[in-house]
Amino acid sequence: MADGTAALLLGKRRNDRTSATGPGRRAAGTGPLAVVAAVFTVAQLLLVRPVLGLGWDEVVYVSQVTSHHPAAFFSAPRARGVSLLVAPVASWSSSTVLLRCYLAVLSGLALYVALRAWRGLFPTRILVTGGAFFASLWITLFYGPQAMPNYWVAIGALVTVGCFLRRSENPTARAALWGVAGGAALMAVMRPTDAVWVSVPLVVLALARRHGRLLLVLAGGLAAGAADWVVEAHTAHGGLGQRLAEASRIQGGLGWQIAVDDQLRSLGGRALCRPCTGSMPHPVIMLWWFALPLLALLALHVAVRAGRVTRTLLPLACATTAALPYLFMIGYAAPRFLQPSYALVAFPVAAALWHLARRPGGGWRPVLAPLVALCVAGHLAVQLTVLVYTADRNIDSRRDWTRAAGELHRLGVRPPCLITGHQAIPVGYYTGCSSGATSGNNANTTVATILRTAGRVPVATLVAPGGAPPPYARPWPEHRVGELRVRVAPLPGERAGG
Repeated sequence: MADGTAALLLGKRRNDRTSATGPGRRAAGTGPLAVVAAVFTVAQLLLVRPVLGLGWDEVVYVSQVTSHHPAAFFSAPRARGVSLLVAPVASWSSSTVLLRCYLAVLSGLALYVALRAWRGLFPTRILVTGGAFFASLWITLFYGPQAMPNYWVAIGALVTVGCFLRRSENPTARAALWGVAGGAALMAVMRPTDAVWVSVPLVVLALARRHGRLLLVLAGGLAAGAADWVVEAHTAHGGLGQRLAEASRIQGGLGWQIAVDDQLRSLGGRALCRPCTGSMPHPVIMLWWFALPLLALLALHVAVRAGRVTRTLLPLACATTAALPYLFMIGYAAPRFLQPSYALVAFPVAAALWHLARRPGGGWRPVLAPLVALCVAGHLAVQLTVLVYTADRNIDSRRDWTRAAGELHRLGVRPPCLITGHQAIPVGYYTGCSSGATSGNNANTTVATILRTAGRVPVATLVAPGGAPPPYARPWPEHRVGELRVRVAPLPGERAGG
């Protein structure tokens, strides 16, 4: 009888263990992650709105694959990953609304995959909180539905680091190897240099612990993602070294340059802070930025006491190396540059918040829990306020490009055509024209070529308010298009008639 009771108890324990890892448990663990990703997708569509026109950098990436507009100049720092990402839609449709919806859904699915890569490394509540923190940043919501690379580097970083940890803790986890390779390739195809910076701590850990296979898979993923960029360096830029040097020049010369204050100025909704002048945003807007390193240190302290240092230290180390070039090596700022760092600190920060709010035994802390909830609610309110302001401002500015295109059409500048001068790339795209520049970071033509082109198709030069037209355009008739002055080259028949 005693043996029979023991057998029943043993059978019950086995069934409990089976049910704890069965389909019901897996669904319970992934369901909240799916909710975070779904809310993120819906929030993009409601708050950023698909009517937001393409921005300057988006024009460059999208124009490489669309058949409706000439390709804009593709400078040395850029990689082709975003163009590949948008190709399934942009290659056959010119609808910006459709592209925005596609990217919003895709970014939500990608967030879900990235969160799943960390299952088992942190409790579900921490994954949900960390995912919600990253997804609710105005920077993440604003750039999720845009054709820009930084969000996708962040997703690749999350997948790579999460799967790296899973494999290092469980050498039999074959799927994690594929995750490391896929995440590294995604980072590298979007921004090869960012991928290298994120991967430095992973390489160090792999060498220290002699994880040879992990190191090879990581290197293989990076090489596969960066292959196109490296090949293009040799075919179009005179070699890899020359492309890196040209990329550095375009970015103002990489070296010791403190851009921390520039990043702070950009937190108020400035998409690009170059040159980064003007006053700082309201202190309330910047508070969360200063809280991040403090929460990260708390998370590390908690991890040391709990004996799970690597799971916390590795993403923090990768976040630090990813941020270094944008904080100390570049002379300007854009808030999107730090998206990979924000994604990687999300889970340690979430763990710190839960530690502040709950006792080790599971009960809520009577003072700290309400305070943490109040701070989180205030942070969310600030992020949504900045997001709405930024989205509205960008919608208006991009509508200015649409209006300028309509005025240019009225002046006879219709495809095929060429736009040069101030904001030539975005206005050229909206007008359906090619864009050209004889100097600067986007130089891709010469004065002689522009004048020859003017003998065949309409050519217009845009002059900024207070600026002077280039010498070759001074004889051309001038028109007003909004705040811009436009010089339109007379066609051969018009010159003869005059």
